[in-house]
Amino acid sequence: MAATIEQIGGWTIRVEPELGARVATLRGPSGREWLWRRSEASRGRASATPGGAFVDAGGWEECFPTIAGASDHGEVWSRPWAPVGAGNALTASGRDFRLMRSFRSDRGGLAACYRLEAAPGFRFVWAAHMLLDVSETGRLVAEPGTTSRVWPDHWRSAEPVPVVEGPWPAPLGAPLDGLASDASALFFMLLEPGPVTVADGAHLTLRLRAEGQPAAIAIWRNLGGWPEASPYRSIGVEPAIG
Repeated sequence: MAATIEQIGGWTIRVEPELGARVATLRGPSGREWLWRRSEASRGRASATPGGAFVDAGGWEECFPTIAGASDHGEVWSRPWAPVGAGNALTASGRDFRLMRSFRSDRGGLAACYRLEAAPGFRFVWAAHMLLDVSETGRLVAEPGTTSRVWPDHWRSAEPVPVVEGPWPAPLGAPLDGLASDASALFFMLLEPGPVTVADGAHLTLRLRAEGQPAAIAIWRNLGGWPEASPYRSIGVEPAIG
């Protein structure tokens, strides 16, 4: 199925069903493109196959039913999704689950709606792996005091990494809301958060509604620290449950 372009409530999205239902364009009513792209990885992303290593090409990928683990960034990002019905819904199936996603307008914003079909008690982790094009002066804005769970240097070690918790915006002592490149890379989660906003001239606000589920917004704050051999800059703001 070829890539599709949808106009929904003033938003423009380009979806690539054959590439894991990847969202390649997320353009707001002002015309601002919010998604970051890493063009040098595009060929590897196009040839990715289930079970292979994740290809960090940018855009908005779906991570399910895991993020880390045996299937790097999950199983569904690397397989084609199929259309459901006459709307924009797409679905991916695994051995013991079926995941569906559709988009609709929501009070001037854009809502991504998900449905999971699986046996009761099915355990999973999901994240919308959304890499954003944010300038050096951009900031992350969340409710002060929100509990932040940090895995310092998690990408440097194959062993379990100590977990540190503290209040936003400075769970480690120094504030983490700025996005100026400082050769660092850090992964953390804002637990049970309210809205999280990326402020960079324009504003992109993310809200997650998942009643009855443990919810977070994960942040991959790579300010030129990863990978060590050839670092680049990428900012991930990733609603997550599970």
